[in-house]
Amino acid sequence: MFTSTPVGFCTFTSESFMQPSNHILPCIVLAQFCCTSLWFASNAISPDLIDAYHLTETSLGYLTAAVQIGFIIGTLGFAFAMIADRFSPIRVFFVGALAGSLINLALLWESNSLASLLTIRFLVGCSLAAIYPVGMKIAADHFNKRLGNSLGFLVGALVLGTAFPHSIKAFSADVPWKTVVYVTSGLAVVGGLILVLFVPNGPYRKPAAKLRLNAFLAVFKNRRFRAAAFGYFGHMWELYAFWTFVPLCILGYNTLHPTTSLSVPFWSFCIIGIGAIGCVLAGLLVPRYNEKRLATFALSISGLFCLASPLLFEMPVYVFLILLLVWGMVVIADSPMFSTLVAQRAPSEVTGTALTIVNCIGFAITIVSIQLLASLSEALPIPYLFVVLAFGPLFGLISLRRLN
Repeated sequence: MFTSTPVGFCTFTSESFMQPSNHILPCIVLAQFCCTSLWFASNAISPDLIDAYHLTETSLGYLTAAVQIGFIIGTLGFAFAMIADRFSPIRVFFVGALAGSLINLALLWESNSLASLLTIRFLVGCSLAAIYPVGMKIAADHFNKRLGNSLGFLVGALVLGTAFPHSIKAFSADVPWKTVVYVTSGLAVVGGLILVLFVPNGPYRKPAAKLRLNAFLAVFKNRRFRAAAFGYFGHMWELYAFWTFVPLCILGYNTLHPTTSLSVPFWSFCIIGIGAIGCVLAGLLVPRYNEKRLATFALSISGLFCLASPLLFEMPVYVFLILLLVWGMVVIADSPMFSTLVAQRAPSEVTGTALTIVNCIGFAITIVSIQLLASLSEALPIPYLFVVLAFGPLFGLISLRRLN
């Protein structure tokens, strides 16, 4: 029961003090965008890194995998030690942003080799474990009742941050590759400062009383939490594999239709970046349709795209691009919905740990699906490559049906 106290002509309730200030969400979103630009910084400048450090063409795949593995190891360690629940998530985010920025600058070291570059990207991945899931934890601490809406903007920022390094190269081909490194590192510092200076710990935060080494496993004993998490895992099977092979998809269309010459960097950026709009739209529709229905809709549409993907290559170029842009919107639109479902079904004192371990497992799954598609790309024609991704949405939809 909320009590009210008259003050002059105004009446304040204890609930009103729980409402976040209008600047909180924009600050969290901007900080997330700035810091996640570190994620694919090396991908955007991979040809330059290959030339500068005398690497092979296969090095790009290793560098991408190093970031993902670093993120997985980092999130596993954070979940095991309950970092985001035992300590101020604002400070954890800030430390992660500074660490990621400094480590990213090591790409400029003139004596780098493949081994040192892999180490750098691995450590950047570890630092991102203090940014992406911790950012969602901060949002959950502030937006208990509007979490789905808030995470729609937050994941949208992640998408733009991920695509940002590609946009620098797509729209400014003559920019020196070292500038991309400086810009992404600088943005990470700015993002950390925005959060630590302008965002306090949220009113719904409940710090964990003590370290529980089994907390990251105990949350899966909850059937409703498990159903939401499994739905997210199905979504992740498709998402990053789709993003990784979008350039190959565009190249494949150019090969099958020699009269077309689609720009691979530009359209890859558009198809990945438009996912931010899908996330925001999903967040805005939460009050009307709720998270489960929106996740089910987006997952169903992206699953159908997987199954029908061979037909896309037979379409005229404009139809092909429009459908890929729609796919780019729906493939990520369910991500903030799943994160909300997971956060809402985890005990409040271990919300950060629950989000972190689910991210850890989800990104481990992405490595499997990416490597599977990489292997299949040598045996299957490109138009049939994405069909195998349909297993993820199918598994996710089955899990969602168990979620009441």
